Amino acid sequence: MTIVTNAAAPPLAMAPPQAGAVQAWPADDGQSGTGGDPHILHVIRLAASVFGVRSVAIGCLRSRRAVAWTGFDDEVADLMALAGGRLSTDQRTPLVIGDAVQDAELNAHPAVSGAPGLRFVCAIPAEVDGAIVGFLALADPAPRTGLTAEEVVRLEDLAAIVGSMISLKEDANQRALNEAVLSRDERRHAMALEAANVGSWLWDVRTGAISCNAAMVRMFGMAPAASYHARDFFTAIHRDDRGRMLDNLRHAMAGEADYDSTIRVAATGRWLLGRGRVHERDAQGNPTVFLGVNIDVTSEQTSSQRTRLLLRELNHRVKNTLAMLQSLARQTLRQTSDPQAFMTAFAGRLQAISEAHGLLSDHEWGAIRLSALLQKQLAPHVRDYEAQVEIHKDEILLGPDQAVGLGLVLHELATNAAKYGALSVPDGRIVFTARGVEEESGRVLHLTWTEVGGPPVTEPQRRGFGSILIERSLDKVMGSAVKVEYLPDGVTAIIRLPL
Repeated sequence: MTIVTNAAAPPLAMAPPQAGAVQAWPADDGQSGTGGDPHILHVIRLAASVFGVRSVAIGCLRSRRAVAWTGFDDEVADLMALAGGRLSTDQRTPLVIGDAVQDAELNAHPAVSGAPGLRFVCAIPAEVDGAIVGFLALADPAPRTGLTAEEVVRLEDLAAIVGSMISLKEDANQRALNEAVLSRDERRHAMALEAANVGSWLWDVRTGAISCNAAMVRMFGMAPAASYHARDFFTAIHRDDRGRMLDNLRHAMAGEADYDSTIRVAATGRWLLGRGRVHERDAQGNPTVFLGVNIDVTSEQTSSQRTRLLLRELNHRVKNTLAMLQSLARQTLRQTSDPQAFMTAFAGRLQAISEAHGLLSDHEWGAIRLSALLQKQLAPHVRDYEAQVEIHKDEILLGPDQAVGLGLVLHELATNAAKYGALSVPDGRIVFTARGVEEESGRVLHLTWTEVGGPPVTEPQRRGFGSILIERSLDKVMGSAVKVEYLPDGVTAIIRLPL
């Protein structure tokens, strides 16, 4: 079969390509001579040699860009692009222009009307799997009458090769782009895990090898190394947690549940929350790859343990307080048959315990300052705390038993002082002296309560429950003692309290 075009000219010759100064296709690197993909250049040289033409180009139809070329200057590049652009995705036959001078679109083109004076232009679609992906374009100053059937076959064979190469290149480029995106995503993922201090790990179950990030290595207190084995991490886990963790891991590997375990690292004492699952299994269903993460939850575990300790302490204190309240209620009832007097006395003592509990609760049932306890217990009984309470003290911290017991003592002393002693008159005041003394048994608080400026004092004929409570409130603190002296100038209480 012969395809004849619009110009009378000799058939396409099988001669060497015409020599001459050439420029590269501007769509690529702008270099002179032959250029483009070095693998596809083999096809370019073959086409130029077999068909004896000056200029050859291979272009990608999708991007309208040259892949490889030879025999080009700027005008030739533009002309070849025009010829390749005439191909549509539906065209399956070569586009042949035997004499561009007679082509309405190309006759005024500088590459035709000027140098190099191209006449013959041919563009062959490059097809892959029924889709046109590019073109093979030929051009020469000598006009041609058309293409013989043999030439068409040769060109179509070359075009098929071109199409396959373009498709392979595009696939390779797409794979490179996908790999770049994947690499970028992996880097971003790794940075996010590192920033969040999340340890990630991948366990090859068959070999025992574990690959992990730097956060994982830090969590387990290990030195950086080129590789790690699963036993390196298993042995680093606290022995009290190791068995439970391995059981959870076996369940996950058997497909019964995702891996979920909280462990301690023996070397650092850090608490880690581990989550993971089987990522791959072999044909028999056996796990081959296990993927997981670890999160440092030391602060959460510490807080949880503190909460449990506080709850235990609170439970203990509530039981002791209830027992104390029952005793207070019984003893107060014994001292009076008047309901109103009972409620007044009992409510005051209940308030004293409540104030001490409130201070201890604010400090999570740890130590509280003596000065804070003094102010809580005395403030309700004085008109001007700064003027009526004089304190000379060392910095003293009190534990829970000491604070509750001493709080009751101070409440009873202040209640008596407000009714009968120094706080019952405007000019009366209380002078405190508190010193921490190192003794053989340990540190001891020596506290003196002295009433000044009150009415004359005489020792009561009958000891009431308040007096008993003052003497007995510190019984829970071993080695403590309270002595009350009814001096004419005012009541004095001497308190000894181991700290």
